[in-house]
Amino acid sequence: MLRFHFRRMVMAGLVLCFGATAAMGAIKTKTIEYKVEGETMEGYLAWDDAQTGNRPGVLVLHEWKGLVDFTRDRAEALAKLGYLAFAADLYGKGIRPATNDEAKVQAGKMRGDRVLLRKRVNAGLELLRKHAGVDGKRLAAVGYCFGGMSALELARSGGDVQGIVVLHGSYDTAAPEDMKNFKGKALVIQGSLDQASPPEKVAALEKEFSDAGVDWQLVMYGGAAHAFTNPSAGNDPSKGAAYDAKATARSWEAMQVFFGELFGK
Repeated sequence: MLRFHFRRMVMAGLVLCFGATAAMGAIKTKTIEYKVEGETMEGYLAWDDAQTGNRPGVLVLHEWKGLVDFTRDRAEALAKLGYLAFAADLYGKGIRPATNDEAKVQAGKMRGDRVLLRKRVNAGLELLRKHAGVDGKRLAAVGYCFGGMSALELARSGGDVQGIVVLHGSYDTAAPEDMKNFKGKALVIQGSLDQASPPEKVAALEKEFSDAGVDWQLVMYGGAAHAFTNPSAGNDPSKGAAYDAKATARSWEAMQVFFGELFGK
């Protein structure tokens, strides 16, 4: 019951921020199991069943608590815009941290093994690319927090996407030179109060992109803290994370403009 009420609250917020669409009743979803080096993963697919023909695909990369309601809601919201969205599982089936301490352990495993993280992100991308109804030449990835770091690792691995969107992500890397493998464009969005990515880390990412010749954009929202897109982050920026409805709506619009540039209308 708690899960139902949370999803209802989040989806209501998405409609208020992003607007309802005529295709809302046609949105279909499906849980998909797949393997990455013998490990079973459980992703989440969302699409508008009223559409015909191939459409751009968007890979959604989850926060540090895994593929939970927040990520599913984002995939569904993207489907309402006309994309086929696949939320990849970067932890494994059934691994859904219930607390921040548990999330820290799981995210830490991936942070410490970037090779494995890249394999899991790229496996999700390839599943999306090959899915019926997807234009495999028009793909993008969107990552939130830990997922933002994952989107950057996709880029550094040379992932074949037209662009990545990183929202309040983590930017650290031991191999900034790998960004030269990325041939797409990047949109990075964060809040000015984001303690997880302070100015020196932002500057390092800017240099990483520029040294690699990447077409990049950075959007900064004043007064927004880490995790500003997630209603479950609370409303007190002094605690290190807080939801910001205005920044969320602005970031959604910025992402749509970016996708328009990548894919056309």
